[in-house]
Amino acid sequence: MKIRDLTELAVRNLRESMLRNSLTTLGIAVGVASLVAMLSLGVGLQNLASQRLSRSGLFNAILVSSRANFGEFGGGRGAGRGNAPDGSENAHPLNDEVRQRLGQIPKVTEVYADLRFPTEIQFEGKPYSTIVGGVPASDKSGGDFDGMTGTFFSGPAADETILQGEFAKQLAEDTNSLVDKNITLRYAERQVIPATPGTKGQDDGGSAGISIIPRERSLRIVGIVQTQPGAGFGGGFGQARVLIPMEVAETLNTAQANDLRDIVRATPAKKTYQTLTVRVDGPSSVQSVEDSIKQMGYGAFSLLDATRNLRLVFAVFDLLLGLFGSLALVVSSLGIINTLVMAILERRREIGVLKALGAADRDVRRLFFVEAGTMGFAGGAFGVLIGWLIGRAMTFGTDVYLRRQSLPEIDIASVPWWMVVAAIGFSIAVSLAAGLYPASRAAKLDPVEALRYE
Repeated sequence: MKIRDLTELAVRNLRESMLRNSLTTLGIAVGVASLVAMLSLGVGLQNLASQRLSRSGLFNAILVSSRANFGEFGGGRGAGRGNAPDGSENAHPLNDEVRQRLGQIPKVTEVYADLRFPTEIQFEGKPYSTIVGGVPASDKSGGDFDGMTGTFFSGPAADETILQGEFAKQLAEDTNSLVDKNITLRYAERQVIPATPGTKGQDDGGSAGISIIPRERSLRIVGIVQTQPGAGFGGGFGQARVLIPMEVAETLNTAQANDLRDIVRATPAKKTYQTLTVRVDGPSSVQSVEDSIKQMGYGAFSLLDATRNLRLVFAVFDLLLGLFGSLALVVSSLGIINTLVMAILERRREIGVLKALGAADRDVRRLFFVEAGTMGFAGGAFGVLIGWLIGRAMTFGTDVYLRRQSLPEIDIASVPWWMVVAAIGFSIAVSLAAGLYPASRAAKLDPVEALRYE
């Protein structure tokens, strides 16, 4: 029997029992819809996490520390010992010379220090203790400042500040009223004491030490941000509440925590940094740059090091969602078996006529396979549409809630083209598997007995 004849017979048979076949197809559609809805949620959340992290620049950043401090940033106790180029316990400290060398590594786009320091803010005659952090200009497009009140810094060297929302509430109940007002920043400036003739520092061309000088600087408030952005992920003194341009933070020359350590070690000649953040041109360049930094004798840590199993977690998550979603599709396959078995009972005489006219067992088997496959295809296509609508409804409801919370909208469900093809293909495969028993049973009917059936 030709494929064309089989198709015509299958379509005619499906039309004759329209209600029953439609309900069976609807059951398949519901199963596919649940599968697509769950998988679209998993894919959407995975895309959201990847986009947010990629946009924030965390995947493009490498935290650099001296081997002396490396244990504090993921290396564990003693992680950096014995790894210095000269075989000593500690590598050279991080200073401006090292910063320039790091900037010359291929694929490195930016190198800056994680400048955070405790300070006191004067506003309307009242003091407030807080932490100030420098923010590089590249963080403007990182997503942390989306939806902020006011604007980002007008320039890299502008005497401006952005306040974190919780700290802004300490200054005024109406935080929006703080924009364009001034605050006074009180900080400790680090100054080098020149070495006197005949001292060790003079002989080495260095200095005799450092002194701490209190300073003040007026800053204009240009924005209020609810998140807690920072210039790196090394930790510093904690989350910064007052944000200033990175170039301004560098010109302040504030005393850092490692200055006290250098004084104790009698090595305060050059300004050193506790950590440096290296940005590269993309996540694919992180590993090679990180290896180059380690070859220089410094500790290197990237967010990719801590999230190497992230894809595995998402893969398991998608697998579990797919398994739960497939249960409804497996249940709907029982409806296909029931529909086709009932069709055999109703069409025994028709099957007998076909066999009497010369139709082979495989032709009868193909006829039922075509009917099962047609219901699977129709149910799969309709189920994909329903699943996509469910995903849109979840996204709409989530966005409504986020708008009420003054948060940016997100897309939590995504239906890529491969999911559409896979869902329809899986639906057809399940339908054909469900049609195995009815098709085999119909093919085994004795034509004589079938013609006697009333």
